Amino acid sequence: MAAGVPAETAAVKCVVCRLGESRPGKTTVVLQRGGATVVINDVPAQVCENCGEEYVDESVAEKVLAAAEASARAGVRVEIRDYVAA
Repeated sequence: MAAGVPAETAAVKCVVCRLGESRPGKTTVVLQRGGATVVINDVPAQVCENCGEEYVDESVAEKVLAAAEASARAGVRVEIRDYVAA
């Protein structure tokens, strides 16, 4: 998963395979830190139509990381949640 490509932008050439273009889609993000594992489903992303590489917008990445940090601070060992935009 790469960060930095806005999830709502026009299609761009994939930086990994250089063949496909990205399309709006969803991804699952798995983050691990210090014994905690947080899985976040339905994260908005741009997904390469050729190789499947996923690009997450910077603001979305910040929200995902903040949610994972909060879970880790709360002592969660394993958590599976859906992405919430707000």
